[in-house]
Amino acid sequence: MGHIERRDAVVVGGGQAGLSTAYELTRRGLEIAVLEAGPRVGDSWRHRWDSLRLFTPARYDTLPGLAFPAPSESYPGKDEMADYLETYARVMALPVRTGVRVKSLARSGSTYLLETTAGTIETEHVVAAAGHERPYIPEFAASIDSAVTQLHAGNYRNPDQLAGDVLVVGAGNSGVEIAIEAALAGHRTTLAGRSTGAVPPFVYAFGGRIFWFYAKRIASVDTPIGRKMRPHVLKRGTPLIRLKLADATAAGVRRGPRVTRVEDGAPVLGDGQLLRPNTIVWCTGFRPDYSWIALPGALDAGSPRHRRGVAEGEPGLYFVGLPFQTRLASAFVGGVASDARFVAEAITSRRGLTRLPRLQPTVEDGLSGTGTREASPASALPR
Repeated sequence: MGHIERRDAVVVGGGQAGLSTAYELTRRGLEIAVLEAGPRVGDSWRHRWDSLRLFTPARYDTLPGLAFPAPSESYPGKDEMADYLETYARVMALPVRTGVRVKSLARSGSTYLLETTAGTIETEHVVAAAGHERPYIPEFAASIDSAVTQLHAGNYRNPDQLAGDVLVVGAGNSGVEIAIEAALAGHRTTLAGRSTGAVPPFVYAFGGRIFWFYAKRIASVDTPIGRKMRPHVLKRGTPLIRLKLADATAAGVRRGPRVTRVEDGAPVLGDGQLLRPNTIVWCTGFRPDYSWIALPGALDAGSPRHRRGVAEGEPGLYFVGLPFQTRLASAFVGGVASDARFVAEAITSRRGLTRLPRLQPTVEDGLSGTGTREASPASALPR
């Protein structure tokens, strides 16, 4: 075996989840490495569709230690977000290595070995802050007439890619936004799929403060409402935020039930309608690919087995950036910091290090910035 590099912890993924975790670990004195597969920090945002804007105002899109450089009530675009992440990594002097992909993670005695495209790293702690996501498209899509242009939302950029009648499959946030954009560009557009629900409009009052309090404090695994909501979100996706299905209808989008099968090369809806679109945009989400984690018991049907991001039955493995990891806000840029801090404290507890005091409360913590301390990570550690 060749040279093996050693680090206290390794963070896999250089997006908002990985950078937040890296910040928390470095300020606790750990020697870490952050491995980012893309050529630049923030590329996962740069490759989204052109008109994409964040769900939350800039005041809530901040990672710990560096405010977002935009008017507090504005909604940043995807390139602004990408540039902010790149700036954050530089200003915070985080040890990010771009262009490095993890090929496998395996246990070696009391430590882990990560085989990467740039060599082998040994460490006691691994934070998976990215599942190598792959676009999900139903298998029956392969039976659709080859004359129909098909693309996934991950490859959609703007209406110039669309031709003729458009079918958008998936009525979540991405599907509704893209369907509205297609209709406004002059395409006869159908949006197919069951509703994911919607956040009530009044929640956006007071500059988004009520929504942020709801997403961080109410829709949480610590509340009955949040525990009831979580499986729904994980199965069907995040509820519509800022938009409603009525907005799509007002833009001229035709609604339809789910696509259930393909007949004669054409998609068929749940009510039996056979459609003949010229373009199909699959807004059917992504599936995480954790096949690089070669640790029996760490995954359940390909999904992480964890409690608040601490892997169950696998001491030293952690996850950050999962949908509804601990709350609805876990999926948002400004909401990942709480989960990152919790995982960092779990790591320092295991290493026997003195935990740092909690950062001074900021507006991200609630209506007035008077947030409460997270539950002790020691209670989440597998016994």
